[in-house]
Amino acid sequence: MTGLRSIDIAGLPKRRRGMVSIAPAVLVIVLAVLGPTLAPRPAEEPVGIPFGDPGDGAWLGTDRLGRDVVSQLLYGGWGLLLLSAVIAVLVTGLSCVLGAVVALRPRIGAVIELGTDFIILLPAVLGILLVLTSWPDAGAYGLIVVALLFGVPYCGRVFAAAAAGVAASGYVESAEAGGESLPYLVFREVIPNLRAVLATQLGLRFVAAVYLVSTASFLQLPTTLGASNWAVMVRDNASGLLLNPWAVLAPSLVIAIVAVSVNLAVSAFGREERTSTLS
Repeated sequence: MTGLRSIDIAGLPKRRRGMVSIAPAVLVIVLAVLGPTLAPRPAEEPVGIPFGDPGDGAWLGTDRLGRDVVSQLLYGGWGLLLLSAVIAVLVTGLSCVLGAVVALRPRIGAVIELGTDFIILLPAVLGILLVLTSWPDAGAYGLIVVALLFGVPYCGRVFAAAAAGVAASGYVESAEAGGESLPYLVFREVIPNLRAVLATQLGLRFVAAVYLVSTASFLQLPTTLGASNWAVMVRDNASGLLLNPWAVLAPSLVIAIVAVSVNLAVSAFGREERTSTLS
């Protein structure tokens, strides 16, 4: 029967499936960026009683200080997402370069891997507590250092494995035999052939960074990104969950939408890239 077809995301072509998957994350990111200009009220302005029900101009009710939850949401996303994007770019970029160096220079790679083995075994949350509590004035810079410290070893291993095949190819060996320098081999010969891995890791590192920044804010570490941060909203309004659940559910939901949507898109685009490579 060739008539009406049911809407099934699993049946869509892989590229279109990836576009459909990333759409919710793009919508949330656009709203977060434009949020301060779209918010109906200032973030800190009380509009009613604490944990008030939705209504009277407050579509999702009020938080613990009587502030509009919608306005808090619109103000509280851009900082978290911006810092997550910066962390994702830095971790992915540095890991890509290290992975290429490890593949091209195995002796240097052995030293790098030896130094990162211990860090991989250390739980990330414990690392956050150790670094940020001993460096209380670090702020966002401290969180970036933590992200690099705990993200690069694992991500670098992925790039090293992917770059090993490229480093063993004939054109790289020919360039090396021709006396090309290590930076030339890394940036001109190896990294351009890691585009698929680079795109996939960038998406995954962004999701990991969202979790890391949210966790740091939730734990009240000195990296809190403003009073309206989505993670701070969850932490501060948890006591009123039964009175106005939207004050907790709404910020939790937008964080989950970004993470799940980016993960699904990365999986869809990754499968498409592997299929096109094999075909």
